[in-house]
Amino acid sequence: MFRSYLNPSSVRSTCRFLSSLPTYETLKLSQPKSHVILVELNRPTKLNAMDKQLFDELKTCFEHLNTEKSCRAIVLTGTGKAFCAGIDLKYLSNTTVNELSQIDDVARKALHTRRMIQRTQASLRAVDKCEKPVIAAVHGHCIGAGVDLTACCDIRYSSRDASFSVKEVDMGLAADVGTLQIFPKQVIDHSLFRELVFTSRLFRTEEAQQIGLISRVFDTRDALLEAAVSLASVIARKSPVAVQGSKINLNYARDHTVDDNFSFVSTWNSGMLLTEDIIKNVMAASVSKDKSNKDASDGAEFEDI
Repeated sequence: MFRSYLNPSSVRSTCRFLSSLPTYETLKLSQPKSHVILVELNRPTKLNAMDKQLFDELKTCFEHLNTEKSCRAIVLTGTGKAFCAGIDLKYLSNTTVNELSQIDDVARKALHTRRMIQRTQASLRAVDKCEKPVIAAVHGHCIGAGVDLTACCDIRYSSRDASFSVKEVDMGLAADVGTLQIFPKQVIDHSLFRELVFTSRLFRTEEAQQIGLISRVFDTRDALLEAAVSLASVIARKSPVAVQGSKINLNYARDHTVDDNFSFVSTWNSGMLLTEDIIKNVMAASVSKDKSNKDASDGAEFEDI
């Protein structure tokens, strides 16, 4: 099983680190590798469908990890049989029926609904705004809000049994928390992407790769998680100044013009080029230059930020 490859000698230090992390009812956190945090959506009996508590805890969790110095990379997955079956329909119906039924004025209903949407957007955007790279490991169903959640991740892997659906059109609305806002700037095949959005039909990993929703597919969930954690561990060994700065600049570039991007990075690097991590990398590269298949950053130890 996936967790069996943890190094027993690291268990003690892992437990010390985990004791400093908060606990949640709808999320499960663990540390499979040094500086790597595994975040699991933890409503398996509901196929990890998202309700108000999960939305709220997701925001709180990623805002915490954003400033958690010992965290350098994050793997996001789901417990049980599915990554995420979308928004919890019971939560959605209770919210729309119970809360809106108490408001008579149409304009006030609209304002209330707008605030509700913005709260949900803020929960998923906390993943996008987190300065630590987030790797989505998708298995089983990834529906509706689950696809929105993956849009907010930096890297997306899946197991071969994964299936996807941009489900919102079937519910009578346009996706409003990630899929239509982020993916259009990232997908490769816009024609197929629009087909999937307009029809809400289920699609598998082949089409998910074709449009650029996922980058790699693995035969089993265990292989998927092992690969995602291994990648996160490689990233976590790099300079945190360089990795987090790269994510900040990539997200900025996604949302701005080329000229804006050059201006932003020149200001950014005017400070970041002063980091001692550059010297450490150069020294590590010099030591390992005669060793084949050796990562240049091996041997360089970087401080948490």
